[in-house]
Amino acid sequence: MEVASAMLLVFFIALHLHTGQASPASLKVGLKETPSMLVFGDSTVDPGNNNKLRTSAKANFSPYGMNFYGGQPTGRFCDGRLATDILADKLGIAKSIPAFLDKNLTLEEARSGVSFASASSGYDESTATNSKVLPFSKQIEYLRHYKLHLRKMVGPSEAEKMLNTAIFIVSAGSNDLMKIAIAKQSTNVSIPNYKSYLITSMVKYIKDMHRLGGRRFALVGVPPVGCLPIVRTLSGADKCVDALNDLADSFNSQLIAQLGVLKKSLGVKTAYLDVFTVMREAAKYPEKFGLIESSKGCCGTGMIEVGESCKGQSTCKDPSKYMFWDAVHPTEKMYQIIINNVTMGLYRDILN
Repeated sequence: MEVASAMLLVFFIALHLHTGQASPASLKVGLKETPSMLVFGDSTVDPGNNNKLRTSAKANFSPYGMNFYGGQPTGRFCDGRLATDILADKLGIAKSIPAFLDKNLTLEEARSGVSFASASSGYDESTATNSKVLPFSKQIEYLRHYKLHLRKMVGPSEAEKMLNTAIFIVSAGSNDLMKIAIAKQSTNVSIPNYKSYLITSMVKYIKDMHRLGGRRFALVGVPPVGCLPIVRTLSGADKCVDALNDLADSFNSQLIAQLGVLKKSLGVKTAYLDVFTVMREAAKYPEKFGLIESSKGCCGTGMIEVGESCKGQSTCKDPSKYMFWDAVHPTEKMYQIIINNVTMGLYRDILN
């Protein structure tokens, strides 16, 4: 891909010019070491990689980004920061996590962490290829490029240390589950078998990351997909669709079980970030979290708009009172609520 090659050249030159700078691992911010953050997955953690792809799965236009730094759209499917941006800031790693394919990626940003994630991707490779976005195999290929250039510029030992101490965040699965449950694709495969296939794929990708140096893995569970405004609209439901939430919950249970297996077999640290519980609670009792609206998004009607259909739409007056920004993705406020509820587990399981 020409875009990736150009980005890597910029990365290579930047590292060459600034090899004397201290690595993130040497910065003390309330932790034994301040690690970097490497992110994989879908639109929940894609800060703009899809901007460089020939796909319709983009958000690099208004009103997306209205509450991000500078008030400009970046490709994030949100009014402001993503959960990974908020978490990186909270841990003292960086103010935000940039896209790996961003042509303006700087050395400081690259060494503090990058996101390889791609909106509309999933654990199932076909989920990504059908949308012409980056499948997990490609995201891991870019991780290999990232490591190769680190080795060339800071040396094998320092590059390995940076990867060993990095927090690997993985957030995916929702697109896969909705594909089979809502879009009725892959109908020749039973839902139980498909869930097992997704878990098997996740395990493979974690092992690939481990071979490349990953030692700290935080896996984000899938949200209560039955509460997404677009799902409620398509299902004709006036409340969360319990069957789909049960599907997501059972998938998360399998995910947790496999994380335990990986922790023992690979000797790595793992954390499960439970977004399901807090989002289901917020959907039922929004006022408990300082919200007033949890059934629809802030963009357009809030019932169906996402991505291109949100482009140029009017928005609610105060996104911080809404659980959802568009008909699929949370607001920055909701992401803040999520991070406030999962950070303790992250400290306990992989940052101690």
